[in-house]
Amino acid sequence: MSTLSQSSTESLAKSAQEKKNWTDAEFMALPDDGHRYELVDGALIDMGNSGAKHGYVCSTLMILLGSYVRLQRLGAMFDSSTAFKMKSGNKRAPDISFVAKERLQGLEDLPDGFLEGAPDLVVEILSPGNTTEEIHTKIVEYFENGARLIWVVHPNEHYVLVYRSSKEPDRLLKSTDSLDGENVVSGFLLPVADLFQKLAF
Repeated sequence: MSTLSQSSTESLAKSAQEKKNWTDAEFMALPDDGHRYELVDGALIDMGNSGAKHGYVCSTLMILLGSYVRLQRLGAMFDSSTAFKMKSGNKRAPDISFVAKERLQGLEDLPDGFLEGAPDLVVEILSPGNTTEEIHTKIVEYFENGARLIWVVHPNEHYVLVYRSSKEPDRLLKSTDSLDGENVVSGFLLPVADLFQKLAF
């Protein structure tokens, strides 16, 4: 990880407060300062760093879902460092993303740049700093850009909200329920309780 000088840090903080027309190259050239950013309405949004619980739940789901997707050759998985280019020009970076193989047909390799549109499956894992308005705005934009299924995971309350549209959640899944990939990640089924298990070494 590169180390930023104080002047570089101040310059980036100033850029984050200013709205401008960011090119893809400029956005990708942001320094590796340990933070991840989204581009929303011309302004850089510092997504900050996640706590241990957030990271653990995210990693657990990424491993389990990613293993299934890879074994079944259903498409490609992406982590939170991957931004997707929305029609508005915004760059959104979900905690976990899945893009179906049908959308990747004809590609021998993934581009260095951004994929156009939202992932087929979006997973957002809530952090203490997230607001209801912020999450709703993201959900609306994801569906406007082609998302088919969204899971919003609440690590502290041990539930998952399932969205098939931006109007309202279709289901609230508790620890006694199971996550279903439906027709997006066909055949994937995971007990919600598996995401929230206590440490047992």
